[in-house]
Amino acid sequence: MRRGGEPMPEPFVYEQSAVRVVSGAGSIADVPDELDRLGVRRALMLVGASGRGDGERLEMALGARVVGRFDSVRRHVPLAQAQAGRRQAEDVDADGLVCLGGGSATGAAKAIALCSGLPILAIPTTYAGSEMTPIWGMTVDGDKRTGIDPAVQPRTVVYDPELSRRVPLPITAASVANALAHCVEGTWTPRANVLTDVSAVEGARLLHNGLRRVLDAPEDLAARSDLLHGACLAGMVLAGAGTGLHHKLCHLLGGAFDLPHAETHAAVLPHVAALNADSAPRARDNLASAIGADDLAGGLFDMFAASGAPTSLRELGLEEAQARATAARLAFATRADLAAVDEQALEELLLRAWAGERPEGRR
Repeated sequence: MRRGGEPMPEPFVYEQSAVRVVSGAGSIADVPDELDRLGVRRALMLVGASGRGDGERLEMALGARVVGRFDSVRRHVPLAQAQAGRRQAEDVDADGLVCLGGGSATGAAKAIALCSGLPILAIPTTYAGSEMTPIWGMTVDGDKRTGIDPAVQPRTVVYDPELSRRVPLPITAASVANALAHCVEGTWTPRANVLTDVSAVEGARLLHNGLRRVLDAPEDLAARSDLLHGACLAGMVLAGAGTGLHHKLCHLLGGAFDLPHAETHAAVLPHVAALNADSAPRARDNLASAIGADDLAGGLFDMFAASGAPTSLRELGLEEAQARATAARLAFATRADLAAVDEQALEELLLRAWAGERPEGRR
């Protein structure tokens, strides 16, 4: 059936977890009231590297309501870290979690909530977007495992651009690449639909424009707000559309070789976009327009290069032999759902990402 010359959208099912979002400069001052709404009286705080100073100030403001602080936040959430956090939450009899920092702080809180069911109030200082999802991740013996559980979805998210304006530009740029990966990959997964596509394009526009302005004025609160809102939409896309080849690659590389998560996204995403974006041509073209490019894959590469984000896996410490081994491992582990992508194509993709070659779009 057609209407106005356009094909009718495919039927879809979309689920979105209920999350309360509090946004605005100075909104960290609302945290006590938000904890009251959640009924949290004994909070365990989890603070990442990018939130140390603000974490100390928030802890002082909350006073006796904070019954413990967990600073051992590590990227990719190693199992030992998750277990230590769970023990500390039990030892202090916490009835809620407050995480402040980047995606690693949110990930650590999720690992605790996975078993305890404790409610999470998340205060992101970077742009991972994971605070908007029920997706958890944990690394066990070099294997990063992920899953979906409503228990890990933060109940409240506080976006305060004043906390993010001091984040160094290299971390900002890499974190934006992480969020953009959710927007881009979310347009070609089996669960992608018209709602996630619209969120992906608007999220990409906010992220691109916000990053461009932040590079000129790092403390621009309006630009930092755009980045937080773009990350919020990116997280909603991730929650609604799920993941595919790109995230499988980044999780495998991160778990096996401890590569930094956001920076790995920046190095890999343009090459996966060159391979997969043709499967969603309309979204591909809309995303390219959102980042001011004629070609999505090349535009992403140029955007990351101009912002100072890494554009090669080699500069992250990966060896060429490790890139080849990853291609073989991924092809074997995911042959059922990536039947159209063979080991040779994966190896070529990873070697281009390893070398930092600019991808050529196939439009």
